[in-house]
This record gives sequence, C-alpha cells and structure tokens, in this order.
Amino acid sequence: MPVTLGVLVLAALAFAIIATKDSSNDTTTGTTGTGSVQSSTAGQGGFDGAEIPTAPPAPPIALHDQYGRPASLAAFRGQPVLVAFLYTRCGSPCAVIAQQIRGALDELRRPVPVLLVSVDPAGDTPVAVRSFLAGVSLSGRVYYLTGSPPELAKVWRAYEVKPPTAGASAFANRATVVLIDASGRQRVLFGSEQLTPEGLAHDIEKLAAEQH
Repeated sequence: MPVTLGVLVLAALAFAIIATKDSSNDTTTGTTGTGSVQSSTAGQGGFDGAEIPTAPPAPPIALHDQYGRPASLAAFRGQPVLVAFLYTRCGSPCAVIAQQIRGALDELRRPVPVLLVSVDPAGDTPVAVRSFLAGVSLSGRVYYLTGSPPELAKVWRAYEVKPPTAGASAFANRATVVLIDASGRQRVLFGSEQLTPEGLAHDIEKLAAEQH
C-alpha cells in the first residue's frame, strides 16, 4: 500500500506540472481563453485606435485658421497630422474631444499639427472660436479652420462627416478624430468612445517613428 500510494502521488505531481506548462503556453501564444483576446486586441498594427486598412490619401483641406490666415493640410506634409471636426456650440461632446486632444499634446515629446475643422460656419465666429479654445486650454496649440459653407461642405463630404444641421445624433455618431501620416495618408481613426489622451499620443508617436 505505501508503494502504491507513493506512485499515485508522483503521478499526480507530474500531471500538475504538465498542466501548468500547457496553461502557460496557451496564454503566451494566445490560443485559448483570455490569451486569444489579448492577442487580437494587440493585432491592429500596434495602434490603439482603429487602423484604416487601405490607408487612403487624405482629402485636401484648404481653409483659414482662427486668425484669418490660410491653412492647409498639404502644408504639413512630412509629419503626422491630427484632424478633428468640431463646433463651438456643441457643448460637452466637443469639449471632451478637445480636452482629450489637449491631453495627448501634453504627453507628446514633440508637438504635431492639429487641425480642428468647423462644422458650424455660422456659429464659429472668431470670438466664439477664441473663447472655445481658451476654455479647453488649446489657445495657440491648434488650427481652428473655418471657411464659407460650400468650402466646408466639400471637406465634410470628403471625410464623411455629418454637420449638426443633419441632427445632433448624426453628428455625434460620426464625430471622429483622424490621424494622417507623414506621406498624407489616413492611417488611424478614433471614435469618441475610443478616444483617450494616452491612445492618441501613442499612435501619433508610432506614426512619427515611421519616418526614421
């Protein structure tokens, strides 16, 4: 009996060791359980936002900034650019997006151009824009672009943005932030539910690293 009991104990120990190794391998390779979820989460090219698979060329943007100066997307070719669509009378949804962008700028080692494109040319007066930017601590850190309704409408269509005249919910559902790489291609898309300062800063740094 003592011999038999010893054999059983040794067999149990051997089984436990094998099971532990198998479990460790599964977690590392992402084949089962939470390992597969972690693997798929990190499988978007290493971006925190949604990588745009085809990386299409970014449609041109040529408007005027909050100081009345001409400003265009093409002028920033050779570096990553952040593009977002906002309006000053939007309230908390746009304020939150702007604050997330500010948080990302605070984390970056080097600043990048940020183009905030108006979706409300009537309401986004120079005074309203200056007040909005001051309220979200972005004065002097971004370009708030405005223009005539036809000029802006062309940009909205190109980026598939719904202005608030189409309904507040329609705009909110398409309120996205786009990261454009140094070669002028759309690379990463952040919906409002994905947007965090850390995620934005991470993906901007990743795009910047591609230049080297």
